[in-house]
Amino acid sequence: MELDEGLGLVREYGAADSWLAVLVTLRDSGEPATSVVNSGIVKHPVSGEDVVAFVARGNTAKTRYLRRRPLATLVFRAGWEWVSVEGEVTLAGPDDRLDGLDEPGLTKLLRDIYLAAGGEHDDLAEYDRVMASERRTAVLVTPRRFRTNPAGTEHQEHG
Repeated sequence: MELDEGLGLVREYGAADSWLAVLVTLRDSGEPATSVVNSGIVKHPVSGEDVVAFVARGNTAKTRYLRRRPLATLVFRAGWEWVSVEGEVTLAGPDDRLDGLDEPGLTKLLRDIYLAAGGEHDDLAEYDRVMASERRTAVLVTPRRFRTNPAGTEHQEHG
């Protein structure tokens, strides 16, 4: 599946389910680790490429796994229809410096991800303070492969 088509499905299915996605990473043992994240599509702050991104706490199992094995899969769904995005991960945060991204750029990136994932906040300055105090990290997944329902298996509502 081409990049534009895959990202189109991410937009469609993400918006249909409050931008919730299942994240799959790998533990040190090689076993999968899963969680649910709010995720959206933003421009990579250095390359300008479209990436699928979410914000994580800086020192959790999730970020530790991604530091050791920077690969992730995100799965979005709308009813029975789904699309997965697989790719390499870039981290950007106070504990994960990204060349070419300064502190104001990180603040903007965290905000951009939050808004792309459907977030709304009455006081974005307060949001920025909380993100900094919690040492939040931007997780950027560069799409390399998309998978979805095989053609002809679309589910229909039965009622």
